[in-house]
Amino acid sequence: MAEPSGKTEPVRREAPMPVQDRGGREGRVGPFVIFVERVRPNGVVARWDSRDHRKHLPGALTAGSTWWAPKARGWWIAVLFAVGSLLFALGAVPGYASAVGARWDAVTFFIGSLFFTAAGFLTYREAVDAGPQPQGAARRRFFVFQPRRIDWQATAVQLAGTLFFNISTGNAVRVDLTAQAAHQHVWRPDAVGSVCFLVASALAWFEACHGWTGWRPRSWSWWITLANLIGSVAFGVSAVAGYINPSTGQVHNAERSNLGTFIGALCFFAGALLLLPERTEEASEPATTPVASDT
Repeated sequence: MAEPSGKTEPVRREAPMPVQDRGGREGRVGPFVIFVERVRPNGVVARWDSRDHRKHLPGALTAGSTWWAPKARGWWIAVLFAVGSLLFALGAVPGYASAVGARWDAVTFFIGSLFFTAAGFLTYREAVDAGPQPQGAARRRFFVFQPRRIDWQATAVQLAGTLFFNISTGNAVRVDLTAQAAHQHVWRPDAVGSVCFLVASALAWFEACHGWTGWRPRSWSWWITLANLIGSVAFGVSAVAGYINPSTGQVHNAERSNLGTFIGALCFFAGALLLLPERTEEASEPATTPVASDT
């Protein structure tokens, strides 16, 4: 029989199984998951909220104060939307059009639409970065298709709407348009852009309110989405009143169209300013299990 070596075999211990969060609640609006709650092992309830997650991404640059943070993407989104809104409001003031002329008034709208598009693109990229990262991908894709995410739907439709406004306001600068061309290349894209804004604002409202209706006056996101929803309705009224007759080139109701644009732009301006304090508010503790989405 072999002599004992005097050495003892190390005791093998099984690695403890990680303690998983317990299931909690899940909020939905139609097919969209709006929030997920999980109960941590210590009893703390952790929450994943679609808008809160997107606006406070881990690792995102948050340097700067509420009102001055040029290194933060959220700050630029607010500033660009605010400037674009002010230009639209200015262009809708009757005295301004009389002072500078119809062409420069149209240029004002066009420049404002470019600010909208820049802000809309950054908002879309914010939603893309908030989505799940494909396995094995070295970096995030520039554009994605994730229709099961309400934030992706809202920001993608909004970005499309800004592009239609670019087309509409850009063509309005031209002075050689026939009645038919003005109807087709100015009014139609304006109407489509207004519909896109209305759809995007409704989706953002559902995301913030977790349903069709909600009363959350202590939430910045509630006020932001409410202001944008009212602004989108006003833009829709403006588009209807701004119908251009393809035979005569006459605008159906220019005064009501300008009023709708002015009210809508002021609402968007208010919503843009409120994005600033929303950016710097304290984010909630994220849930362990994020929402699965299309990739």
